[in-house]
Amino acid sequence: MIELEGVPELIDPVMVAAFEGWNDAGDAASTAVAHLDKEWKGEVFAALDAEDYYDFQVNRPTVWLDGGVRKITWPTTRLSVVRVGGDKPRDLVLVRGIEPSMRWRSFCNELLGFAHELGVELVVIMGALLGDTPHTRPVPVSGVTSDPDLARTMDLEETKYEGPTGIVGILQEACTHAGVPAVSLWAAVPHYVSQPPNPKATLALLNRLEDLIDLRIPLGELTEDARAWQLGVDQLAAEDSEVAEYVQSLEEARDTAELPEASGEAIAREFERYLRRRDGGGPGPGPVAGTGQVGGTGQVGGHATDGGDGAAYLRDTPSERTRPPKPQPRPEPAADAKGEPAESSQESDTAESTKSSGSGGGTDDGGRSEGRREKPGRAKEDDSSSEDSSED
Repeated sequence: MIELEGVPELIDPVMVAAFEGWNDAGDAASTAVAHLDKEWKGEVFAALDAEDYYDFQVNRPTVWLDGGVRKITWPTTRLSVVRVGGDKPRDLVLVRGIEPSMRWRSFCNELLGFAHELGVELVVIMGALLGDTPHTRPVPVSGVTSDPDLARTMDLEETKYEGPTGIVGILQEACTHAGVPAVSLWAAVPHYVSQPPNPKATLALLNRLEDLIDLRIPLGELTEDARAWQLGVDQLAAEDSEVAEYVQSLEEARDTAELPEASGEAIAREFERYLRRRDGGGPGPGPVAGTGQVGGTGQVGGHATDGGDGAAYLRDTPSERTRPPKPQPRPEPAADAKGEPAESSQESDTAESTKSSGSGGGTDDGGRSEGRREKPGRAKEDDSSSEDSSED
């Protein structure tokens, strides 16, 4: 039993998690949770024991000086709580850390223990992947779940993915088998400019989270940062005719693929977000400005329970996703034009600045590349074939 001291009884709590590494292209997901923690002044109430889950030769501790005294910060996962004010206040439990190096089953069970003790109603896990998507278009954000009922009520995709997975996929399955409603949000980061930070992808994830849990999130300087990021990439692309031509081909493919999706329902959801922000509707401090991603909304229900076989969800059974057909070859794409996860990293080859091959960074659960931050212009090497898929 996990004893939580100093944590008050929470109001309709939602757990929001993100992990650096393989599932965090451009640091978009971990930065989104860090933004929530900063804007709402989160208070850390727990940290997992770093000795249990991390290989310190992979994720090394750091030494720093505090008033002349040397101190060590160990890589770990920390939990904080924030209270969102307004007419209908609610609490968020923020989980931010690094993808563990070992003992993933115990890691997930420990997080679920906190969720149970705090009465968490919904777990939202954010990730980012390398995508065959142009930087000039809105960042695609997909919401997936393993629960068919939750998929219907919250307008999400039911995951059918099969293949290698990361901690985002494992934690989502752990929640499902423990009876905790869980959703994964995935942002697609252009593979040809994947180096962090990517404020545009972070902004897209926060907009999707805002729609999902009906919460108004203060965006601070993220909107301006996203504009500045896009202008910077525009300038880099304009300096290279090959890159500019490739971006144009991605734009055409994206526009053609999304034309049928410009439905009245999608337009209505976008208009609802505009009204909510203009009128100050929904909980959340301060006015918010920025562009949004179309996303589903829905009511969440149920609490974390300790029912079911605590380890059954980790018995090496594959998930139920199928791989869609492989798209037409582009310069080492990691996902399709809609931003769905792919199963391979880019092949190794040196490029000049942002050439048409993808640079490093985190990738999705369907990828095989590690989530290391690479220098711009370097792609990771993998002997596996590239296939597109939807992700957990």
